[in-house]
Amino acid sequence: MEHSDQPYKYAQHHSEAEGKKTRRMIWNMFWVLLAITSVEVGLGLVWKGWGIDFHYVKMTFIVLTLVKAYFIVAYYMHLKHEKPFLENIIIVPYMLLALYLIYMVITEGTFTHYIEKLF
Repeated sequence: MEHSDQPYKYAQHHSEAEGKKTRRMIWNMFWVLLAITSVEVGLGLVWKGWGIDFHYVKMTFIVLTLVKAYFIVAYYMHLKHEKPFLENIIIVPYMLLALYLIYMVITEGTFTHYIEKLF
């Protein structure tokens, strides 16, 4: 195997300053995701002891999970820096699926409520 004088010849277009900036961003996102996960785990351990209604705990978990999903998609999958058209091509189908699933849950939940009244 031949030794190259340029250790990172495939990443030549990035300067060291840009590399440091990228690594700093990755570590910052790691710490943000770790903090959110720590809040989720901590809340899961203490919510009964604090007397928090489980409905609020579930809603908090859903919101925090969506925030984590945004950070993962935006920074680790690099969608934050894409053109809006490409970003929308990827995000819109998932949003439509999420809206459809919400519709199904509400519809089926209502239907189940009516069925329980019948029996």
